[in-house]
Amino acid sequence: MRTRSLDPEMAWEILDAIDEAIHVVDPEGYTIFYNKASAKLDGLEIDQVMGKHVLQTYPSLTRDTSTLLRVCKTRRPIEDYEQTYITQEGRAITTISSTIPLFCRGEFRGALEVARDITRVKQLSETVSELRARLYRPRRDKTRLSDGSAAIYRFEDIIGRSRSIIALKERARKAANNSSPVLIWGETGTGKELFVQAIHNAGLRDGPFIAQNCAALPESLLEGIFFGSTRGSFTGAADKPGLFELADGGTLFLDELNSMPLDLQAKLLRVLDTGQVRRLGDIKLRQVNVRVVAAMNVSPEEALSQGLLRRDLFYRLNVISLYIPPLRERKEDIPVLAKHFAAELSEELGYSIEIDPEVLEAFSRYSWPGNVRELKHVIEAAVRMNEDHRIRLEHLPENILSPLALRPPGGESAYEPEALFRMICRDGVSVAEVVKELERELIEMALRHTGGNVSRASELLSLPRSTLQYKIRTYRLG
Repeated sequence: MRTRSLDPEMAWEILDAIDEAIHVVDPEGYTIFYNKASAKLDGLEIDQVMGKHVLQTYPSLTRDTSTLLRVCKTRRPIEDYEQTYITQEGRAITTISSTIPLFCRGEFRGALEVARDITRVKQLSETVSELRARLYRPRRDKTRLSDGSAAIYRFEDIIGRSRSIIALKERARKAANNSSPVLIWGETGTGKELFVQAIHNAGLRDGPFIAQNCAALPESLLEGIFFGSTRGSFTGAADKPGLFELADGGTLFLDELNSMPLDLQAKLLRVLDTGQVRRLGDIKLRQVNVRVVAAMNVSPEEALSQGLLRRDLFYRLNVISLYIPPLRERKEDIPVLAKHFAAELSEELGYSIEIDPEVLEAFSRYSWPGNVRELKHVIEAAVRMNEDHRIRLEHLPENILSPLALRPPGGESAYEPEALFRMICRDGVSVAEVVKELERELIEMALRHTGGNVSRASELLSLPRSTLQYKIRTYRLG
């Protein structure tokens, strides 16, 4: 069989066509390859860079700050590194890059860097930090703003008459009377932030309430946002406080904590232990007095087993633990919440909105995978999409009105073969729909039984974990 090798010139052509910026230097730091994406990123011509030393092309860098030169010196890779430099045209560029040493037959031949431009994202994050600094530093009253970061909800705003919600509110009120960290977990849409804001407003602190979703920003920017930066930490950096400084004397709410990178979790743990933060590029430690409240949409056991949460951070945060049950586990709250949301819309629209008893009955039989948030959206859609002062069955979405969704509450008999057969004959439901709905219900039951632990649920259902995760995504149960 004939083997063919890739022509070196063709290899360069392939690298030149790639969208990522690619820069290759020899062992002394002189450029031997520089693709079109790099030229576009830097605003330079390829001929201006080829054959020139890195420090000649990027005068703002040094042998210590240039990742290419550092790899040439150490011959060790540098991965996912944030770097800001000034081009010959005077533009500040921020990139995330990975740089690796190149060897051929054991001989060191240079270094290759692949970079992605995050300049715009960096600018946006710094703008957010500046706005937060202006908003929170001068004014200290708890409910001064009505934006997403201010604490506007109180315990009176949490609606529910179920035993679980009443007990949870009582436990949360007790948590508000001290400064210990709090870990709240529950499915998406259960109202975790409402409880966090209520705890802040009922607490002893008069400082600001600041919320940050740990999954909302790139990993490379989170550290600067949390801890701040000082002039000189990277080119063009200014003295900017991080969220811990901005939240001094108040509450810092970390949503989706399980999305925070593990190395950043370690730095968060140090702040919790010492009460001190160090800005990026600074040697000075700043004392802060911040209450940290964290939330997760998975159980702590699952986050730990999947390696999403450090155990030492979990033990440090889990001083007070609050679990918010899903709506399907507190059915008695459904009519109360539905009427509450309808009343809110009535006040907004200027006329009374009623809900048919059949609608409330349908609500009580639905599993509400989106929890309270889904219920609120269903009520709003039913009102706004129909010129009617009454919410009727025909105003509800199909997934709530399906025959299987409307089975009698707690009616295990609906799963008996004869009952299912009658559904198929009478209502025209296909066998495939019945099987699909039963599978979804079984997965839901297994997840409830295991407290959301996917590994244990997969064992109960005798399904491979990867298959169960796929089905959870398919049925939108996560």
